[in-house]
Amino acid sequence: MLKKTILLIVAGILVTAGIALAQVKQGKTRPARTSHLMKGAIKPNCDALKKATEVAPVDEKAWKTLAANAGVVNEIGYVLMEDGRCPDDKWANASKAMQSGSADLLTAIAAKDHAALKTAFGKTMQSCKACHDAHKEK
Repeated sequence: MLKKTILLIVAGILVTAGIALAQVKQGKTRPARTSHLMKGAIKPNCDALKKATEVAPVDEKAWKTLAANAGVVNEIGYVLMEDGRCPDDKWANASKAMQSGSADLLTAIAAKDHAALKTAFGKTMQSCKACHDAHKEK
């Protein structure tokens, strides 16, 4: 009887862990994996924003492009919370911090404030690090 109870508990833990891992990798109804969002939306837009922290944009077109980059990052902060993707508070808090940091990016870009852009980008990257530390496969 005790062995059966222990086996049921272990099975329950494994199923729960498997569900949580699946949620990190893919939403429940949408086919895009989290890795697709990272590679296709977050990485290229964050790379462009990082470059802008190193060299200030020189014209209106460059600032508008950065606004689009920051807007995509902001929107993905919401997408990462949808469709059962969010497995825990670490993920939720990091997504909220991504939303906040990228909103600050949009404000800095609208003001053409390079120093504020750098600060907001750093805040946004800290949100990424917090989630990756907890969830990214090593």
